[in-house]
Amino acid sequence: MDAEAYPQEVLADEEPKYLRRQKPLEIKRRKFGRKAWMTYLRVSLWIAAVPAVTGAAYLAENFLLHAPAMALLRPEQIHITGNRNVQAASVLGIFAADRNHSLLRIPLEERRKQIESLPWVERATVRRALPNHMEIEITERTPIAFLRDGSEMSLVDAYGMILERPLKGDFHFPVVSGINAETPIDQRERRMELFAGFIQQIQSAHPGATEQVSEVDLSDAEDLRVTLTGLPGGGSPGGDWGQTETPLLVHFGDSDFEGKYRTLLENIGQWRATAGRVESVDLRFSREAVVNPENSLVAQSTALKLPQGAAPATARRSAGKSGNKMGHRNGKKHLVKKSV
Repeated sequence: MDAEAYPQEVLADEEPKYLRRQKPLEIKRRKFGRKAWMTYLRVSLWIAAVPAVTGAAYLAENFLLHAPAMALLRPEQIHITGNRNVQAASVLGIFAADRNHSLLRIPLEERRKQIESLPWVERATVRRALPNHMEIEITERTPIAFLRDGSEMSLVDAYGMILERPLKGDFHFPVVSGINAETPIDQRERRMELFAGFIQQIQSAHPGATEQVSEVDLSDAEDLRVTLTGLPGGGSPGGDWGQTETPLLVHFGDSDFEGKYRTLLENIGQWRATAGRVESVDLRFSREAVVNPENSLVAQSTALKLPQGAAPATARRSAGKSGNKMGHRNGKKHLVKKSV
């Protein structure tokens, strides 16, 4: 058939309608390069290292926790310093439960608290000294007085902690009474704080004054009752008064101990000359000292007006059924008989 006999439009419609076949897309395969080798090598090394590290850790833990070289085997492996009155046996006994155990198994904080529970121990430090030693550093309590409880005599510190007297030790303190182990610790601490303040203030008023303090009664927190010995016996201030060993009970109240002690030293000679035998003095009253207030049955109480500048006081008790009041007017003594 002649192609020219047909119109071109018919021939165009008879051509197959599809695209020409495309050339296949080539997929390039990348070669196993240097960077890939390094990555796989690192991963392989990490995988191999995990069991090795785990095994080493297990062996190290087994050595540290179970090896005899790390164990607390003998008391000589515990070194204690700072203990003068604390018995070493008391400290070593706390570590008895740790014998044959590794040092790493010893609970340091728990052992520290146990050591600090010992009466003479104020604070303690507990350290490991690898491979197999313990170091214990102790700070002991400092007693400031003897404590009399009936016929028993012990020691007490500024916080009211009662301490057993050690077998060895030379202590020179005043004696306190009026508190004991049954007294709540907060009350013991408050009253020992009052005692410590009293000692400090009278020492400031007169160096060596603590040597005259025989006993301090702390049973009343508002009235420090002090027994003194060796106070001047008579004469005038600044002179050679001499000394007397007659005990003198003084009510100091709870404040201004320095001023009241100065007043006592300045006037005790005159009071003895006026009232005779002075067994006690109450300095708690405002500008007034009451001599022998406990002796009311014999009517020997005397209230003495103090000069200007003498120590103030806080309270007053009855001086007795009768007594004499001695005042100072223009530097002259004025005697007033008083009866009730």
